[in-house]
Amino acid sequence: MKQPEQPNNGDRNTGRSLQAMGLVTAIGVDLAGCTLGGYYLGNWLGDKWGNPGLWIGAGVLFGMLSGALSIVSIIKKVMRDNNE
Repeated sequence: MKQPEQPNNGDRNTGRSLQAMGLVTAIGVDLAGCTLGGYYLGNWLGDKWGNPGLWIGAGVLFGMLSGALSIVSIIKKVMRDNNE
């Protein structure tokens, strides 16, 4: 007895899973990279102008803020691409 053909949704589900994994990875790498960049920028400014604790703190906060804004733009782009 021949089985009726069923649609193959495995390829589409695999693509969505890979896209979700890529999004999560991009978010983590982006936030970590921006925060580390802010730390090193603050450390450099602290060595140059003194009071390194203040500059490192400000640099880390700046890095986290820029990372959060970048994450928002990544998520908006992914949501826009999924709606089309």
